Amino acid sequence: MGETPSKDASRARHVAIIMDGNGRWARKRALPRSMGHKSGVEAVRKLVRSLNSSGLDCLTLYAFSSENWKRSEDEVDDLMNLMRKFIKSDLPEFIENGVRLKIIGDWQGLEPDIVQMLEDALEQTRAGTHTVAVALNYGSQQEIARAATKAASIGEVNERTIAAHLDTADLPPLDLLIRTSGEIRLSNFLLWQSAYAEMLFVDTLWPDFTPEMLQTALDDFAQRERRFGGR
Repeated sequence: MGETPSKDASRARHVAIIMDGNGRWARKRALPRSMGHKSGVEAVRKLVRSLNSSGLDCLTLYAFSSENWKRSEDEVDDLMNLMRKFIKSDLPEFIENGVRLKIIGDWQGLEPDIVQMLEDALEQTRAGTHTVAVALNYGSQQEIARAATKAASIGEVNERTIAAHLDTADLPPLDLLIRTSGEIRLSNFLLWQSAYAEMLFVDTLWPDFTPEMLQTALDDFAQRERRFGGR
């Protein structure tokens, strides 16, 4: 993950989103939390469909953190079932639209049937020209620790070798990180990758976040002056 800007530094190539606010969205409507998660999946679907027109090379989405296991068993089951349904229903569309799926995090620790579905989806979409990276069972501190351990195994631990072993090593440097719902924290997401990323915190709850809002964020990014530690 380099820190050097691209030739066109005003264009965001890689955007990551902390998709927050499903529960509050449902509560405002006197609906069960599961309905908030379902509406959140629909927001993901719309955003992925807009990827080709957005100019992005990569969109990374924080779907399920390593801390989310602390939620109720029913909610975790709902989230896992939504994941299964999303993969089944949307994989053909990913392939048709040239979207490459990538998974970051300790996703192989999920239930075996989900792991198999993800492995099949990764294989079937590997020729895609735009990447959707989904963070599953992900924690950034754990990711950095894993990368440092791998770097140590080859005898050299420094910024370059750690970066080379991150889950995102094959992705463009992170340009812009967005968090919805009004919360202003990173919640153990892409801590290393965010070192020189621009950040945007919006009040919109995730199910209400639209492709048009993403475009507004990209337009805002294009106006920012990025120095990467210089003047």
